Amino acid sequence: MIQCPNCQHQELPGALFCSECGTQLVTADTLTSPLANQPVEPLEFDEQESSPAIVPAQGPAVPVKNVVISLHIVNTDRTLHLTGRSEYSLGRIARGQPILPDFDLSEFDAYNQGVSRLHAAIKVQALRILIMDLASANGTRVNGQKLVPNVEYPLKNGDQIALGKLKIEFQTSTD
Repeated sequence: MIQCPNCQHQELPGALFCSECGTQLVTADTLTSPLANQPVEPLEFDEQESSPAIVPAQGPAVPVKNVVISLHIVNTDRTLHLTGRSEYSLGRIARGQPILPDFDLSEFDAYNQGVSRLHAAIKVQALRILIMDLASANGTRVNGQKLVPNVEYPLKNGDQIALGKLKIEFQTSTD
């Protein structure tokens, strides 16, 4: 049993707050333990099963001058064309939403597929095309690798993007 330091009421192990007075029973110090005294064992993994990690954008990729950028919504006959701007937001529109995405994916069952209202952004720079997860609830993946929110990652022709469960093929072609 755990004893409340405020009212001395007895609580079951694992209780976070006293049920009598509401005092917090567990502090951050009691939830953590120092790592210095604990042995560290190397992690083992099968290299054949792991897919290559996607690395945040660092250097130039392929020049994107005169490149046509398209997003093919997998399992549909629809392709969205990104033209005329250098940055595009992807998401879904909900009633009363103050900031709207540039591309509304609602017609592709976006809500049930786990697409956030402002899910991801695609940025076109002079030498590369980047994608960034906008801290979405269900995450963004490129070729199966989950993106760290608010970090830009390079895209290349044929990459498979998943916004939640909604699958999109990234396509580029020259004009």
